[in-house]
Amino acid sequence: MRVLAAMSGGVDSAVAAARAVEAGHDVVGVHLALSRMPGTLRTGSRGCCTIEDSRDAWRACDVLGIPYYVWDFSERFKEDVVQDFIDEYAAGRTPNPCMRCNERIKFAALLEKAIALGFDAVCTGHYAKVIEDADGNRELHRAADWAKDQSYVLGVLTHEQLKHSMFPLADTPSKAEVRAEAERRGLSVANKPDSHDICFIPDGDTAGWLAEKIEMTTGDIVDESGAKVGEHPGANAFTVGQRRGLKLGTPAADGKPRFVLEIRPKENQVVVGPEALLAIDEIRGIKVSWAGLPISEVDSGAEFNCHAQVRAHGDPVPATAWVEPARDGAAGSQLMVRLEAPLRGVAPGQTVVLYQGSRVLGQATIDAARSLQRAAL
Repeated sequence: MRVLAAMSGGVDSAVAAARAVEAGHDVVGVHLALSRMPGTLRTGSRGCCTIEDSRDAWRACDVLGIPYYVWDFSERFKEDVVQDFIDEYAAGRTPNPCMRCNERIKFAALLEKAIALGFDAVCTGHYAKVIEDADGNRELHRAADWAKDQSYVLGVLTHEQLKHSMFPLADTPSKAEVRAEAERRGLSVANKPDSHDICFIPDGDTAGWLAEKIEMTTGDIVDESGAKVGEHPGANAFTVGQRRGLKLGTPAADGKPRFVLEIRPKENQVVVGPEALLAIDEIRGIKVSWAGLPISEVDSGAEFNCHAQVRAHGDPVPATAWVEPARDGAAGSQLMVRLEAPLRGVAPGQTVVLYQGSRVLGQATIDAARSLQRAAL
């Protein structure tokens, strides 16, 4: 096949490209320039898509003997990922920019361009697996190494996108083996630190970065009964589950710490309460998509058993889910998830991904999360 290898400049994408070459595919490497001002060097494992990363990707392609290109996706990234991140926080939600990048950049814009240029597949260094069922339909599954599994952030992939997705690291038992392989192949990125945090906020100060992008207005911090217990410098600077930085003047009745339970941007309020009220029992999701063909219960509206995961490295919990028409006459459908074991600190804007065994069924953006204990108050 003609394969376009997305080269981030890290060890995973370099080894993935090497395996694609070794499998006999016609491989071309491409690095995505996602910022017009990427800086010159990363700071340890913080940041990505820098000039340093571009050079590392070029060196890997040179060792592998494949063509190398840099594609400028900076405007698309700025609009579809960075601005979306800002808009979501301004609306009081907690977005996942990695999901948006996979959805709109790596497996939408990039794949679209790749297919237009005659490529059959896009190869990435994600730890996830694509399996074909008896009828040849592709399904997305967890990787062999669950500790490194990245199927959660790929839950946004559609049936059509999976047809053109290649994950050569799927069956690799550990990251250590990937690094050892890179060393054997003479790839200079063998010991390069993994990137983490939000790539466009390399210093990790999300609140400080947002303060420059969103107008912050002081407002009230209220408890679960609506009584004012303090003031905040801007509701958008807080996230559900946060404990530090509240600076409350009024102590809780039980003397225990209080946590952010809810952000109300219209009222410019931050709602706080005891840790127990962070436990979420029900989730309503919008912008629903299915990774591969949806299971039969989806079309019939029947309930189905699954596991729900709301963070990239969070623990999946048993759940019952079903699909129903969207509320208030809106088009499309919504995903309802009832959790058998409560999840702590679930926030609107996050993504819930559903699994059956190792298979990823699909995902939705969390629109509302409900605590039965809080609802009973």
